[in-house]
Amino acid sequence: MHLAKLTNKGQITIPKAVRQSLGLHPGDKLEFIINKNDEVLFKPIVKKVDDVFGKLHKSDRKSVSVKAMDAAIKQKMKEQAK
Repeated sequence: MHLAKLTNKGQITIPKAVRQSLGLHPGDKLEFIINKNDEVLFKPIVKKVDDVFGKLHKSDRKSVSVKAMDAAIKQKMKEQAK
């Protein structure tokens, strides 16, 4: 059995064994479900690639080559190194 303690702020720490078993990482979102017996179930919200495919696409945006993207990344890294 794994236990967690509720803080004054209403927060809990999910035991490490549970986090590892569910593959949870900092920033992951969880869904809490309360059933008719007042039992709480929680499950990670998992997004599949198909769920987010095309979210960044904007039809009015001009396409950019990989070479141009690489050049922009190199330029930004140079600027941040200064």
